[in-house]
Amino acid sequence: MSFFNFNASPLPLPAPQYDARQLNELNRVLRLYFNRIDTFIPPHGSFYDTTDQVATSTTTAYAMTFNSTDFAVGAGVKDSSKLTVTNSGTYNIQFSCQLSNYSNAPQDIDIWFRRNGSDISNSNSRFGLAARKSVGDPFHIVGALNFFVNLNATDYIQLMWRTTSVDAYIDYYAAGTSPTRPAVPSVIATIAWITA
Repeated sequence: MSFFNFNASPLPLPAPQYDARQLNELNRVLRLYFNRIDTFIPPHGSFYDTTDQVATSTTTAYAMTFNSTDFAVGAGVKDSSKLTVTNSGTYNIQFSCQLSNYSNAPQDIDIWFRRNGSDISNSNSRFGLAARKSVGDPFHIVGALNFFVNLNATDYIQLMWRTTSVDAYIDYYAAGTSPTRPAVPSVIATIAWITA
């Protein structure tokens, strides 16, 4: 299904004198174009994960994974980590992730974008995490940013991360009580079409 690959039809050239047929043709072309705009659905998706995402090595890059979809039109997740789209275009990819440090020392987590298995130049961000507050009570912050990227219909994007300690990772928190509050996904990502 094509969500946005349509162009304005050429308008009929005006007649030198009033011409009812020419006016009807103009109205027909404009009506067709505006009907297409009214049914326009830009590709988009919202995805999240409900598990802890941990590292077993400080020298390995890990792909963030997603096990749940809020909604998606023309976008999806393949192989649990690959954000995909069905139409070529420029997309805005946003994410937030719950970074936690259970270590007694400050740690860093780097997060960057990878397209089709290759790192995207200059897409890395480093998040500094203070030492844990106490045993069982980590230091935690939300790492978040957005990135514009051109994608073909066959491309995929991954959110990659690495940590300076296996005690610093991406945490999931279950729903809370007193007061009742929702769970905290380890990762939330959205992808939205900007332009063809």
